[in-house]
Amino acid sequence: MGLIVFLLYLAACLVAGATGVLFPPGTWYDSLDKPNWTPPNWMFPVVWAVLYLLMSWAAVIVTNSLSGDDASRIGLSFWSLQITLNALWTPVFFGLRRIGSGLLVMVPLWLAVAGTMVTFFMVNLLAGLLFVPYLVWVTVAASLNYAIWRRNPAPEPIDLDA
Repeated sequence: MGLIVFLLYLAACLVAGATGVLFPPGTWYDSLDKPNWTPPNWMFPVVWAVLYLLMSWAAVIVTNSLSGDDASRIGLSFWSLQITLNALWTPVFFGLRRIGSGLLVMVPLWLAVAGTMVTFFMVNLLAGLLFVPYLVWVTVAASLNYAIWRRNPAPEPIDLDA
């Protein structure tokens, strides 16, 4: 059961990650004024691949700990919310080219990741620890989203025919 459950959680992560293929950064993102601490483009898929594995592993630990306690159910609800918001951010930021709206998705995403981490800690120490790198990365991503929004105040109109 553990492997099947892991693969199901990983599939949810890969669906969220597939939004990066459907809505790639492209030349629009390259043309934005970004802070000098912006991670290189190659780093994003590498970090996300590792994070998706850790997120799936943590969710399996909590799923295997289900025993009618509220913390497990709440933690898995937070997990579902964060992966949904994770999948939503890329189409908003890259697909619609709405930097500020991306930030509006990022705030509840950060809260959902933090909520997942805290409730996972309540269920199992390792499950909570596996979420720490994700919260760190989402903090960096939110800071980057904010910095890009501040540096690029006028959104470029979307050309739906392109």
